[in-house]
Amino acid sequence: MPPVIRSYLAEDREPLVALWSQCELTRPWNDPYLDIDRKLAADGANLVVLESGSELVGSVMVGYDGHRGWVNYLAVRPDHRGRGFGRLLMADAERRLRALGCPKLNLQVRGSNTAAIEFYRRLGFVVDDSVSLGLRLEHDAR
Repeated sequence: MPPVIRSYLAEDREPLVALWSQCELTRPWNDPYLDIDRKLAADGANLVVLESGSELVGSVMVGYDGHRGWVNYLAVRPDHRGRGFGRLLMADAERRLRALGCPKLNLQVRGSNTAAIEFYRRLGFVVDDSVSLGLRLEHDAR
């Protein structure tokens, strides 16, 4: 059975957080449950999951602010990597952004995550000459 990409459903909540944790995408200062809730409030259709069989094995969060498209939480369960699922999710993200008229896709990767950086380079991404800055407006309590 081929993998299925679809928008998030309420019953995906626990499996999705488990996936993000397994893929080491969660951080103590970002409550993944709040990230899901915030995305659903802003644009729930673009919180996307990938199923293989009946298992949730991948995800991507797609956003567009009218200037740039963004990808967050791209994840493929480690035991399902190497099957092209990450490429499928990124192709879906690009399709969604193109449909919105988005001219450029940006994403951020931690500098220590060399495997992810190489994955994105193989997809045609290049390192932009820019510095990422951040300011916490909300402090997620756990």
